[in-house]
Amino acid sequence: MALTAESESRLYRSLRVAAGAAAHLVALGFPAAVAVLARPGSSECRRGRGRGRGEGRMCRRTSPCASLAGLFSWHPLLMALAFSFLMTEALLIFSPETSLLRSFSRKVRVRAHWALQLVALLCALLGLGIITYNKHLNGKGHFVTWHGLTGLLAVLYAGGQCAGGVLLLYPKLMKNWTLAKLKLYHATSGLVGYLLGCASLMLGMCSLWFTTTVTGASWYLAMLCPVVTSLVIMNQVSNAYLYRKRSQH
Repeated sequence: MALTAESESRLYRSLRVAAGAAAHLVALGFPAAVAVLARPGSSECRRGRGRGRGEGRMCRRTSPCASLAGLFSWHPLLMALAFSFLMTEALLIFSPETSLLRSFSRKVRVRAHWALQLVALLCALLGLGIITYNKHLNGKGHFVTWHGLTGLLAVLYAGGQCAGGVLLLYPKLMKNWTLAKLKLYHATSGLVGYLLGCASLMLGMCSLWFTTTVTGASWYLAMLCPVVTSLVIMNQVSNAYLYRKRSQH
């Protein structure tokens, strides 16, 4: 019986290592694919009477709108970098099996986590600002779709989560709260924010731009990317805090 339990534990650990490695690959591969699709800085824009949903023919690079047309192309890349790559890696830093910094002290990992989260927030804010300005230039309403609303909520939540992380760097600011409780709340609320970001990415992949660019099996494969990373992060946070907390009662 002990041997069976040991074998199950070894198998479970192997599965977590494999899942963590897959999360690392997906976290990097998804933004790379988005960069190829979006071609950041590309000077394509639409004018004249459009086809379908207001789409028209492309302007040349010498047109007045060429310098502004590349704005939208940065939005999907920045959001993919923020929520797929940077935030995923910031959370995987604390993975006991697949952390790229597991040989370093916890203090170093915490600082790296903070730096990655801060850069992710900056990318998300920049991406949000770009799409808002792009909508303004084209006279379109923003935050009127589920993707826009979820994206806005995810960015605002990320800002609040980063501000809350200051309490863990300086726990003396919350004298009535234990450090363990602060870590628990920060981890669980951070998981909610991460899932919001992944939901925003998935809704973005239902947009007209993405569905006309990516079709067939490739679309389903792209949708699977945030699902994979979400499941890995959920398992990591649950094992580190929620299950451990439950076992103590």
